[in-house]
Amino acid sequence: MSGTVVVAGGLLVCTVLLGLVAHECTHALVLGLARVEYTVTFAPERTDGIIGLVTSCPWAVVQPHPTGRESATVLRIAALAPLVLAIPVFGLGVSGHLSVESPLATAVGIGWLACAIPSPQDFSVAFYAHRALEAVPTNSNTATPVSRAD
Repeated sequence: MSGTVVVAGGLLVCTVLLGLVAHECTHALVLGLARVEYTVTFAPERTDGIIGLVTSCPWAVVQPHPTGRESATVLRIAALAPLVLAIPVFGLGVSGHLSVESPLATAVGIGWLACAIPSPQDFSVAFYAHRALEAVPTNSNTATPVSRAD
């Protein structure tokens, strides 16, 4: 049993790492489809080694670079896009293919669902996207990054 728990813990960590990438990719996918320029940064401003990375936030950042002509709805959808990551887990659970009796499947499901939750920064972008777009200078060819979604 203890071997299973160790493997489940390892799977949990691996799933969260993979889920983090998937979380950021959902933001980027929506922004890309809407033709909003963005940058993705993993471990922004981290030089403290692995301990500093694990104990600090954010672990990754998607920064949209809006021009001011985009709809606030696009930024809102991009901010909340990680919620779609919950669909496979709930689908497998409802269909009976994901058993809670298996610690391995439970660890993977919990790790993946944790990454499907939008962060506080994501909710901030969702609620205040219109303010971010108002702050973008419209007479310049270069846009200033105005929000952080991770």
